[in-house]
Amino acid sequence: MKKSATKLRVDPSRVIFEDNHILAYNKKAGELVQGDITGDDSLLEALKSYIKEKYQKPGNVFLGLPHRLDRPTSGLVLFARTSKALSRLNAMFQSKEINKIYWAIVNKPLKLKSATLKDYLRKNQEKNKSFVVTEKDKGAKLAVLNYHQIAEIDRYALLEVELETGRHHQIRAQLARKEMSIRGDLKYGYPRSNDDGSISLHARALDFIHPVSKEAVKLQAPVPEEKVWKLLVAQVV
Repeated sequence: MKKSATKLRVDPSRVIFEDNHILAYNKKAGELVQGDITGDDSLLEALKSYIKEKYQKPGNVFLGLPHRLDRPTSGLVLFARTSKALSRLNAMFQSKEINKIYWAIVNKPLKLKSATLKDYLRKNQEKNKSFVVTEKDKGAKLAVLNYHQIAEIDRYALLEVELETGRHHQIRAQLARKEMSIRGDLKYGYPRSNDDGSISLHARALDFIHPVSKEAVKLQAPVPEEKVWKLLVAQVV
C-alpha cells in the first residue's frame, strides 16, 4: 500500500516522561503506534528518529514497545529505551503491575454511575473486532473493567475506566454490550463518526514502579483539544 505523504514528526510537547530507560508519549488519535500493512509512518519509528537527533546517537536506536493503543484512540503510550526496561515492562504489564486508566465519552448520561463489568470476549481476526461470548466458547477470554461516571452534559457522559485485564478492544466491546457506545466508534455501534475519524477513548493515566530505578511513576496525558472533550473535562473536579 502507498505510504502516507506526510511524515510523522514527534511533538516534544507531547513527551510526557523521558529518562534513560523509558519514554511516555501522548499519542494523537489517528497516529499509528507500530508499523502495519498500511505502510504509514509509525510513532515507534518517529520516536527513534527523535532520540537519534536529540542525543546525536550513531547507528540504530533501540526502542521497545511493551504495549499498544488502537489507531483511533489517543493518550499515553509507554516505550522502553533499553532492553532491560523492555523485558521488565513486558513482565509488569503481563502481571498487571501497571495501573491503566482510560477516559471515554459515551452516548448518554448513565443511571448506574459506577459498576464492574465482567464478560468473556473472543477476537474475530478477520473483522478485527471482539465479541462478548459465553465462557465455554472457543477462544473466550475473561475481561474485567471498572467504570465510574465523572461528568455529563446533555447527550454525553465521561467515564473513567480502570482495566483489570487487557483484552483486544476490551473497553469498546464491553461498554457497547451495555449500550454505552463510545462516541465516534462506528465499529461498536455508535451511529456517527467523529469529524477527525477518532473515537473518544483516551489513555489518561499510567501508574507504576519504574522498572530500573524502582521509584513510583505517575503519568497523566491531557485530553484532545476538541469541543466535547473540553466541555466534559471542565466539569471534572
